[in-house]
Amino acid sequence: MTKDQESDRISALPGQPPVKFSQFSGYVTVNEKEGRALFYWLTEATNNAHTKPLVLWLNGGPGCSSVAYGASEEIGPFKINKTASSLYLNKYSWNRVANILFLESPAGVGFSYTNTSSNLKDSGDKRTAQDALVFVIRWMNRFPQYKYRDFYISGESYAGHYVPQLAQKIYDYNKKSSHPIINLKGFIGSITEKPKHSLRLKNTLISLRFSGYDPCTESYAEKYYNRVDVQKAMHANSTGIPYKWTACSDVLIRNWKDADVSMLPTYKKLIAAGLRIWVFSGDTDSVVPVTATRFSLSHLNLKIKTPWYPWYSAGQVGGWTEVYEGLTFATVRGAGHEVPVFQPRRAFELFQTFLSGEKLPNS
Repeated sequence: MTKDQESDRISALPGQPPVKFSQFSGYVTVNEKEGRALFYWLTEATNNAHTKPLVLWLNGGPGCSSVAYGASEEIGPFKINKTASSLYLNKYSWNRVANILFLESPAGVGFSYTNTSSNLKDSGDKRTAQDALVFVIRWMNRFPQYKYRDFYISGESYAGHYVPQLAQKIYDYNKKSSHPIINLKGFIGSITEKPKHSLRLKNTLISLRFSGYDPCTESYAEKYYNRVDVQKAMHANSTGIPYKWTACSDVLIRNWKDADVSMLPTYKKLIAAGLRIWVFSGDTDSVVPVTATRFSLSHLNLKIKTPWYPWYSAGQVGGWTEVYEGLTFATVRGAGHEVPVFQPRRAFELFQTFLSGEKLPNS
């Protein structure tokens, strides 16, 4: 256990139920000259953390926080109660099967900050990917027990850009390195094809309202993470950021500078590299609909290994899937844009199957 690592340890979050797994959070500087530092939160696996893979989770926007969404309402170990006074356990937290690392990216999102104010108005895909690569390398130097560990990247929405772009950066970095420390095995997420297409949650409530989703969860997060005692427990906002923590940054969303028009060329390179790649889509998602995802994937012209079939969860159809040479596509039945919010069990079983390297169950 390094000294820096120990100083990032969270003893307990305010209002948190007792747990046996370890948590760490804090900052990793990714650019000294411009003063950019990214905030992370690691929730280690609930058992045998030292043998479990490491999974980096990214939310999209561009400009939305993986602490607000991924960690607090989707796949993290805790959810926030309505008064933002306490946390309760998420039954289908992904840290049951992996060590989950949430990253607020790029600088300007959540607690991640920059000392160069122009950075907030000239962010884009390229710098986001480069900073994320620097983050992973430096974070692993702080947490050397994760060097060479099986490593996966996951995310949703506009992270359909971040995830494969970072995978490409890591793959290229590893090729140049004589002793690569990042043992990238693959990634799982949504595929997003439209540049500058704001996939912000507030704009997608049309696909959320009918399924018992509480649209106020974002405001619970904003109350909780602006609490001084919470920030202190998480070693967050240590520099006194001159604005409140928000779930999404309007400034970043409005001023996004560069975005790949298509992620398909990147997918082609990463398929050729032999990575494990899964694409998932909620079948009631109106923002990144299944039809658009299937249309995008059809342009890869991949050979079908296992044709379209229903997969099962808890004795019911969990969705449909097709396995190609180099990629698996799966839908999640009854899920909107944030798949784990609507179908936590199905999302967890999808993720668990992805990690196992197996096919989704057909009965």
